[in-house]
Amino acid sequence: MKNSKTHVTKLVFLAMMVALGVVISPILRVEGMCPMAHFINVTCAVMLGPWYAFVCALAIGIIRMACMGIPPLALTGAIFGAFLSGMLYRLSKGKLVCAFIGEVIGTGIIGAIISYPVMTLIWGRTGLTWFFYVPSFIAGTLIGGSLAFIFLKHLQKAHMLSTFQTALGSQVYNNTDTVVNDSLGIAFLGFIGYLAATVAVKQFVAEPGPVAGSIKYIVLIAFIAVAVVYWNTNKGKENNIFDASCNRSRFSNELFYGNCGSKIT
Repeated sequence: MKNSKTHVTKLVFLAMMVALGVVISPILRVEGMCPMAHFINVTCAVMLGPWYAFVCALAIGIIRMACMGIPPLALTGAIFGAFLSGMLYRLSKGKLVCAFIGEVIGTGIIGAIISYPVMTLIWGRTGLTWFFYVPSFIAGTLIGGSLAFIFLKHLQKAHMLSTFQTALGSQVYNNTDTVVNDSLGIAFLGFIGYLAATVAVKQFVAEPGPVAGSIKYIVLIAFIAVAVVYWNTNKGKENNIFDASCNRSRFSNELFYGNCGSKIT
């Protein structure tokens, strides 16, 4: 009975995420970039897992294509990232930054490359290349993925993420995120941004000058700077949380065993 109730709860939450994804998808959207779709992907991947996230992205894409006239990019720019986000989150034992990275790689690279033959052969679009959609897809995933990461991080700090996952019958991980892991993940995303900027400049700038040539380095340095600031800002908080946890554990042991180490009867 409990499993049946949990399954129904999952389906209701999935339906809510699909509806929300369709409604907020036009925000900041241009062709080849839909940040809110990536916000939904990462959130759903963490809350429900890779397969439910895949179904959510597939349903949103089909509804957007049928009702809004969106090209097949609604599918190629969502389903791969949603699935890979959930898989990396699961394989990393619950690291939110890995869910973020999975969305960036799955959509920004894999989905963008697959979009070329889909848009050329099915949609009849001409003048495209294999890496045509890579810059815009990566830009969208960085925006939407960042929003999802911040949102889920706040839920995690408030101990609400595990509550939602338990209610949905999803795998719960014991807060394996660390400041160092998050910082390294942010810096890695800078490398992805560096690649995207390199492709964008070569593709859209005929004769790149010094300014255009320096964009990729600016993107990389910006992400590394954010990673350093994030680490410097949160390292003390992580230690404080650890100390508080140890103090609570020590206090509980003293209550149970007494100050002299003998069990209280």
